[in-house]
Amino acid sequence: MLDFPRWKVWSICLLLAAGILLSLPSFIPESTIERAGLHGLPRINLGLDLSGGSHLMLEADTTDLAKQNIAKMEEQVRTEMRRADPPIAIGDISTTGGRLSFFVRDASRIDAAVERIRTLTQPSGMTGQRDWDVQVVDSTRIVLTPTKQGLAQATDSAMQVATEVVRKRIDEMGTREPTIIRQGAERIVVQVPGLQNPAALKALLGRTAKLEFKLVDLTADPAAVAQGRAPVGSEVVAYAEPGQAPIAVKRRAMLSGDELIDAKLSYNSQTNEPVVSITFNSEGGRKFARVTQENVGKPFAMILDGKVLSAPNINEPILGGQAQISGRFTTDSANQLAIALRSGKLPVALKVVEERTVGPDLGADSIRAGTLASVIAVVGVVIFMLVSYGRFGFYANLAVVINVFVILGIMALLNATLTLPGIAGFVLTIGTAVDANVLINERVREELRRGRSPTQAVEHGYKEASRTIFEANVTHAIAGLIMFVLGSGQVKGFAVVLLIGIATSVFTAVVFTRMLVALWLRHKRPTSIHI
Repeated sequence: MLDFPRWKVWSICLLLAAGILLSLPSFIPESTIERAGLHGLPRINLGLDLSGGSHLMLEADTTDLAKQNIAKMEEQVRTEMRRADPPIAIGDISTTGGRLSFFVRDASRIDAAVERIRTLTQPSGMTGQRDWDVQVVDSTRIVLTPTKQGLAQATDSAMQVATEVVRKRIDEMGTREPTIIRQGAERIVVQVPGLQNPAALKALLGRTAKLEFKLVDLTADPAAVAQGRAPVGSEVVAYAEPGQAPIAVKRRAMLSGDELIDAKLSYNSQTNEPVVSITFNSEGGRKFARVTQENVGKPFAMILDGKVLSAPNINEPILGGQAQISGRFTTDSANQLAIALRSGKLPVALKVVEERTVGPDLGADSIRAGTLASVIAVVGVVIFMLVSYGRFGFYANLAVVINVFVILGIMALLNATLTLPGIAGFVLTIGTAVDANVLINERVREELRRGRSPTQAVEHGYKEASRTIFEANVTHAIAGLIMFVLGSGQVKGFAVVLLIGIATSVFTAVVFTRMLVALWLRHKRPTSIHI
């Protein structure tokens, strides 16, 4: 018990001192941090319920997703029929009623066409059903209908990607510790602490950011285009800016935003207007160079989310894999577009179905209430321990106070978020930290009553109680770990505080107090102790 080497004493003291120092920046006001330029100091993030912020609920447009699936299957069917040897001739493909149907011109090839189309479908779920139902009607007509399981799987896959895209876009905004979680099959909840104006966030997240480069169809009749009609193989697309006549563009895109590797705000060297400079990957760069070489003198349209941003002429081949997107941008809108393009396009359109702004006043009240509860808890515990256990109570109190700072320090180091339930977990941790010392002190009392010497009583007390303390905290840690893995938002915040608190309270209550008691016993060599 008395064998507590100097290196061990120094190690424990340095470890706890580091925890205390890490906690101190969190007590410095934000304004002071900004004035001093100390943004790199580790600080605890406050959750939405404490610092205020924006709450958005986004819902997937499943109708749009179903249209995308049909369009994708239409393209796959055309390609597969062309790849057949010999190619299978088919009539026009109809996509009305959420189904895809077409005629096979040679009835003798109908089985070959069905066989090739079935390879385009995928198994969905554990039932063995595929994502598309393929039927032959009237001997020559093939009908493809998306199954319910297939649509659900497509929605789930799209929402997984959409969640990551939303996360990337919010991270690009430089916000701290946003909460982005799936809710149900078709919704995403976004909470951004500290953001009081959600307009920019809505504008950024509501943009699909589907960028395409398409050639303008110069054979189109302007009068027909004005009426919404375009030649076969082309489509009519409106401008993003109102007041401009729509144009006809080729359906097939020359290039898409999927081949971008970077996008950033810049300014036109001649007009000084904000533009978005984009850089293609190697394959995209080669494709862009080839297309512009083959179409010098022709206009091409830059289309974002189905709206034309601009349609300039290709004056010369554009080599080097870089280009600029112009479109009457402001600095903010160009920057938002650059962020959206860097983050990738959303696989499904998202619309805001719920919007709330949480003011900081509620958080300030909660912090005051939580601080008051913590102070009262600490004072109550200190008085009880001093009255009940004297010197050993003082050691326990010192351990509790240090434990509070160490928890804050570790949270700051991990850049963890403190939420309102986290404060509850904090107060709970203070109580459980004292429980450990109560167990130890009671065990020491018991050993003294058995007639052991002070040193033996302390040694046996710590030894026997430590086993119980570790076992009890292991069960708490398992519960906290499950909450951390399966929980989200405030539940996860509570679990973080609980897990950190369990580790630090065991260390301070068992190791730190044992060191203090050992040093006192070694120095004083008392013949009796009062506990």
